[in-house]
Amino acid sequence: MFLSITASNLFDASQGLGINQATAFTFFVGTMAMMAASAFFFFEIRNVNEKWRTSVLVSGLITFIAAVHYYYMRDYFIETRTSPTFFRYVDWLLTVPLMCVEFYLITKKAGAKPALLWKLILASVVMLVTGFFGEATDRDNSVLWGVLSGAAYFYIAYLVWFGEVKTLAQTAGPSVAKATRILAWFVLVGWAIYPLGYIIGTPGGLFGAFGSELNNPWMDVVYNIGDAVNKIGFGLVIYTLAKSDSNQ
Repeated sequence: MFLSITASNLFDASQGLGINQATAFTFFVGTMAMMAASAFFFFEIRNVNEKWRTSVLVSGLITFIAAVHYYYMRDYFIETRTSPTFFRYVDWLLTVPLMCVEFYLITKKAGAKPALLWKLILASVVMLVTGFFGEATDRDNSVLWGVLSGAAYFYIAYLVWFGEVKTLAQTAGPSVAKATRILAWFVLVGWAIYPLGYIIGTPGGLFGAFGSELNNPWMDVVYNIGDAVNKIGFGLVIYTLAKSDSNQ
């Protein structure tokens, strides 16, 4: 049983801190970080202006869903020494669209329409489904699936940097405009961490520098870092926006 795994399974002193142990450790830290962030966001909901409570709640849901999945991904990795690809993509299919929802919520007061929400959600689902095909089911065509996934990613980035999201944010007030700009940087830079993990984890990743075997543990290290930076970071930006607006 996964739940019976102890710390002795995580670190073997006779082997030193190898890549498998280091990867398992990032799963453990990711679990704790997501849980802490969730508790913080949930407890702070009542300390922000009512109009921002849904946004802060969504931030808490994002990290809570991730914490639950990380708990199981950690145990799965320790038990099997293989990447928990299925669990990870289930997590992303729930949390990444919620991250896109945040753009809609903070620009809704400026006139954001449900059509924008569905554009962001649909693009995020396409990005993830094509990524899953390339990483798990059709690895021989991982480059093709990666290009399709990248196209959906760049569409989201376009909406945030140059499209409807930016236009609406500019008319929603300086606080919203500033928060949206920071979130846009997360999309452009923070989300760019994931293609690196994808390349490392698919055949011939980075010209073979990390090997080409299935379930490369380096891929999970990159993904775990990306999740912590983006999911917690997104929430903190939303929380900062909510607090600054509440104090005005």
